[in-house]
Order: sequence, then structure tokens, then C-alpha cells
Amino acid sequence: MEKIRILFQGDSITDAMRWRESDQYRGSGYATIVSAKLGYDHPDKYEFINRGISGNRVVDLLARIKCDTINLKPDVMSILIGINDVWHELSAQNGVDADIYEEYYRLLIKQIKAALPDIRIIILEPFLLKGSATAEKWEIFRPEAEKRAAISKKIAAEFGLDFVPLMKKFDDAVKIAPPEYWIMDGVHPTAAGHELIAREWIKVFNME
Repeated sequence: MEKIRILFQGDSITDAMRWRESDQYRGSGYATIVSAKLGYDHPDKYEFINRGISGNRVVDLLARIKCDTINLKPDVMSILIGINDVWHELSAQNGVDADIYEEYYRLLIKQIKAALPDIRIIILEPFLLKGSATAEKWEIFRPEAEKRAAISKKIAAEFGLDFVPLMKKFDDAVKIAPPEYWIMDGVHPTAAGHELIAREWIKVFNME
């Protein structure tokens, strides 16, 4: 039986230092945790591919949509994008405004659905906590991140896609352990943070 191909797409949180030369090592993040759990529970049923690239914004995903999504013909696609759209503006004036983020995200989904009408798409909500990379401009960073989170949820609802809520999950996690326990710098998850993402991802995936 042909394997179900699952593609993980996004920025550094998805990338997690994956190998570029081979799909055998999908990095040290949630994509590998999901692959491990599903692969163990369902031997030889799934094929896992990670194409996350550190530093990517939604415009970058759209720019490489052909080679890194459509040509791979995934059955399931997981997308986590949005924090760099804010962060790059605050750090280097190279971000993506919320309205443009929404426009490009919508165009991204439209093009994928047009090329792969039977694909299942899972959208992950962008998230952050207060940390070394976010604290200095927190008053801007948090509300702008929340805008992208709301847009990602809106896009999922608009196209009838699966949605993985993460912002509140991390906010709630801070009641158990400090922010740096879950996200080392406010943006990049620790091992525990990636486990949180993976658990929420699998919950949504198994709802089908």
C-alpha cells in the first residue's frame, strides 16, 4: 500500500536544524516527535518530509511553493508560519504587515488546493512568550503576533482546514513552569515546547 506523505512546512521552529541532504533526519523539533509517535504506532504507514527553513516568512513559503510543496505531492501538509513576519520587521525592517500576511497566506492555500485538491492541510497557530528575543519590544511583538495568530485561524476556517491552537497552550504552560522552560528565547521552543506542539498536532490529526 502506498504510504501517506506528510509534509511539514514553516520557519526555524519547523526546520529545527534538519538535514538538507536527506529526509531521514527531520531536525530536533516537533516534526521529528510527530514522526516518531505516528511512525511507531503505525509502522510503514506514513512518509514524513520536513521542508521548514529558518528565517522564512509567509512570502518565502509562497515563493518556494512549487518545489517544496506542490512537486512533493503530499497527502497532508502542516504549516506553521508568522512569527518572522513580525520579528523581521522589529529587528531589520523586513517583516510582513498583517494585511499582507493574510493576503499571501490566502494565496498560498488557494494555490496548494488548486494543484492538490485532495490534500489535507493543518494550520498551526503562531505563538510566542516573553523572552530574550521578544522582551525588549514586547508591547509591539505580542499584539502583532496575536494578529497573525487570529489571521491563521481565520484562514483555516475560511478554507475548512484543520487548526492547531498554540498561543493559549503556551500561555497556560507558563502557569506550570517559567517561559524559558518552554521557549528558550521567547520564539524557539525547548524540547518540552516542541513536545507541547507535537501533542497538540497529533490531537488534531487524529480527529479526522
